[in-house]
Amino acid sequence: MENNQLFIYNTLTRKKELFVPLHAPHVGMYVCGPTVYGDGHLGHARPAITFDIVFRYLTHLGYKVRYVRNITDVGHLEHDADDGEDKIAKKARLEQLEPMEVVQYYLLRYHKAMEALNVLPPSIEPHASGHIIEQIKLVEEILKNGYAYESKGSVYFDVAKYNKDHHYGVLSGRNLDDVLNTTRELDGQDEKHNPADFALWKCAQPEHIMRWPSPWSNGFPGWHCECTAMGRKYLGETFDIHGGGMDLVFPHHECEIAQAVASEGHQMVRYWMHNNMITINGQKMGKSLGNFITLDEFFTGSNKLLTQAYSPMTIRFFILQAHYRSTVDFSNEALQAAEKGLERLLEGVKNLDRITPAKATSGIEPKGLREKCYEAMNDDLNTPIVISHLFDATRMINTVIDKKATTSAEDLEELKSVFHLFVFDILGLKAEAENNAAREEAYGKVVDMLLEQRMQAKANKDWATSDKIRDNLAALGFEVKDTKDGFTWKLNK
Repeated sequence: MENNQLFIYNTLTRKKELFVPLHAPHVGMYVCGPTVYGDGHLGHARPAITFDIVFRYLTHLGYKVRYVRNITDVGHLEHDADDGEDKIAKKARLEQLEPMEVVQYYLLRYHKAMEALNVLPPSIEPHASGHIIEQIKLVEEILKNGYAYESKGSVYFDVAKYNKDHHYGVLSGRNLDDVLNTTRELDGQDEKHNPADFALWKCAQPEHIMRWPSPWSNGFPGWHCECTAMGRKYLGETFDIHGGGMDLVFPHHECEIAQAVASEGHQMVRYWMHNNMITINGQKMGKSLGNFITLDEFFTGSNKLLTQAYSPMTIRFFILQAHYRSTVDFSNEALQAAEKGLERLLEGVKNLDRITPAKATSGIEPKGLREKCYEAMNDDLNTPIVISHLFDATRMINTVIDKKATTSAEDLEELKSVFHLFVFDILGLKAEAENNAAREEAYGKVVDMLLEQRMQAKANKDWATSDKIRDNLAALGFEVKDTKDGFTWKLNK
């Protein structure tokens, strides 16, 4: 595997770079997980699937990956800013629940959706609320190094002071003047020296239910602290990959970099990876915009924007058909095309088992498929190109099935091996469970049709045909009972 040279696009340097882990064969990867105050939607599926591919591929290349994906259950205020209500606390207040009841309910549903999408669980899934001590320690370090100040029981990061010694805006490419000009004037802004400063610790208002004691006040950590504190705790002061959606580049990841440099003097992350957005009619899909479709709605078809239900694997395939750094525009037509494409690919896998090898291969050229797929994966995980190579190979398989070409046993084994590796292990696709209602109904109708033919045979006193139908069905596990009105049957599974 050594000759597999993986190149990753690094948002920090804005170019593709050869991936060289800090402590090979170990790789540390941190990805921003969901804020669990509502059901996961298509926008959440994208980073989960993108970094699942990174996790699967690095593991396949022989690396021992520690994959940390956090759960935000405190500190993420409305408007992603330093004012407004905590998103979880607001939901709890509206539904008259404990905040952790809200977290638990939506976290279980998120996990269920991830499992349906065949997203592997991360190695560690830390909660922000379980790491308050680490976040307080981080704030103390930043204060001690002079890059933060206390104001009315809250602590703010001093962006202007930090920018004098280090550059604030290295990841997003913004300069501080732009940031100052685009920062909205907010309520409570008088606590800050500068509108661009962000909260490291917030003093809780009397009505705020989620609060912890700290040296400054009873309060809660700022949203950006959790990832710096938890990334460092589980992956060390410097680690390999930090991922998330492109919407997190600013302010979230920019603030993370500033916090790391302000607390430990150097950047923490070597490769920053960002997936692009899912759009709906050209606009970003998101909870705050109210234009999102939850994953459950996709799986059941229960959203007015959907013309049908789409299976979890169709959703996964739909997302993998685009490169992770390009936008994906949602439409029913695109999903229907993905459904057909996935069916074609899985049919190709099934057809491999129907082929009887010949002495030699002729009429197709299966050589080089594995190399082409690796080449695409090594070029910044280019899954759409991998899929196009697999489609080319599916066409070859169909040509052999149609007896217009032949394949040797050796080439057939290679095709099976490559399909298994890339379709199932790396792209993480799987054959859908075949017990859906439509199939069950179709099977039932076929059995009824056979048994009606059997009744016809009995009426014609054709006992041989009648017994043959019953015995063949029995061999397949169908128990048939004759009744005075006709018949009943059941499948003994």
